[in-house]
Amino acid sequence: MFLNYIKNYFLLKILKNNLDNVKSSKDLTLIQTVGLLIDESYFLEKEDLISELIANGIQESNIKIIVYRDKLKKNEVYTQPTFGTKHLNWNAQITDATLREFIKDKFDLLISYYDVEKAFLIKVTNNSRAQFKVGFSSVDKRLNHLMINTNAENHTVFVHELFRYLKILNKI
Repeated sequence: MFLNYIKNYFLLKILKNNLDNVKSSKDLTLIQTVGLLIDESYFLEKEDLISELIANGIQESNIKIIVYRDKLKKNEVYTQPTFGTKHLNWNAQITDATLREFIKDKFDLLISYYDVEKAFLIKVTNNSRAQFKVGFSSVDKRLNHLMINTNAENHTVFVHELFRYLKILNKI
């Protein structure tokens, strides 16, 4: 437990230097592929969120999901790819192949669905090759291109506001 705090401290120190290098996206491509990064510690209604995205015109086959959990249980089977702090080494390198693949995928839209700052989630969002990143306004302002001011429990409000702004930006 104590070692996780030390690992988190070093990760935050590395992230502080890297967040200054975030570049804005001026690409005007339409949204086709969506990456969904969810913190399952506070939000358990993944299926409802996905159905809201599908109802707004995103195809289910174009949505790739990865879930973060604070504590992973050895014998539990997860429906979506799941990662935790054990998938990060002391040099702030990601050791999970599925997570590395998620980061390397070039999504048109990355939805960072967490409203509590956690160093590992910030690292995944920052390292993602997504062209347009969306998240909550309670997370670091330098991380996302579009920030929505609501909390994670109101997924319908989040999706409504997201698609409202995507229409204004001519992304859909």
